[in-house]
Amino acid sequence: MNPIRGLHHVTAVARDPQRNVDFYRNVLGQRLVKRTVNFDSPDTYHFYFADATGNPGSVLTFFAWPNMRRGVRGNGETNVVAYNVPIGSLPFWQARLKQAEITTTPIQARFGQNVLAFSDPDGMGVELVEVENLPTVQHWEEGPIPQAHALRGFHSVTLWLDEVEPTSALLTQEMGYRFTGVEENRHRFQGDVNALGHIVDLVHRPGKIQAGFGAGSIHHIAFRVANDEEQLTYQSTLNEAGFRVSPVMDRSYFHSIYFREQGGVLFEIATDTPGFLIDEPKESLGEALKLPAWVEPQRAEIEASLLPLTLNPIEKASL
Repeated sequence: MNPIRGLHHVTAVARDPQRNVDFYRNVLGQRLVKRTVNFDSPDTYHFYFADATGNPGSVLTFFAWPNMRRGVRGNGETNVVAYNVPIGSLPFWQARLKQAEITTTPIQARFGQNVLAFSDPDGMGVELVEVENLPTVQHWEEGPIPQAHALRGFHSVTLWLDEVEPTSALLTQEMGYRFTGVEENRHRFQGDVNALGHIVDLVHRPGKIQAGFGAGSIHHIAFRVANDEEQLTYQSTLNEAGFRVSPVMDRSYFHSIYFREQGGVLFEIATDTPGFLIDEPKESLGEALKLPAWVEPQRAEIEASLLPLTLNPIEKASL
């Protein structure tokens, strides 16, 4: 069985769809590569932000639930998503985020890398990590951020847990990750170092408050496999290991299986194929509302239920 290389995508919850798009597209410079709906609740948006083409390991998605209460960060949940940025970029991002009225914490060192942390407008934890050997992404040339400072796909995710041993065993024994070190209560695991999002950090917080799901929460993290065959192998192996794995679900742009790891965090394993270019060309990704075939007959009703959304003009940032 091929080991998991890294993350495919991360899915979180936002309250205000317009604010969500304005922040991730116009402030952080991630392209809105897909505008669709929650397949399980098609009266709400599902946005996908990524590099220029939606490469696995660069994709942050949001369910936009306007009436959702604010989440509470705590154990049993993924609490931070981190992006790669070029060395020397953090002063640029400190200034840009301050201009956007986002408060950042002081730059800190972690496993020998500089880290800038902040919360997005819904309170979700985000970090930017300076990385020397940057992985390859498709830079969004029409976006607001020059390539010298642009986000370069995922660096890592951070899980807060009461116990780290069961999740550590899952990552190393069932998913092919390697334990690479510990700093204080942070345990680091790595997949393929050449892949985007190949790091998973487990933070040990015994007896601390449990997470309360809501706006600003990370709903699940998805790990990537190349194709349907690899996914079915993982489905069988994880079921045999005692995890309750879902049937394969068609998400149009990838196929998915889901299960909860021992600490309560929802994991997904998603296929790289077929990708985000199956229903619109690269040049116009994210500009139109795309619906799965099975709800297309309800398009008029669905569009009427969604809040209006504007792709506001992009202002190029200076170096």
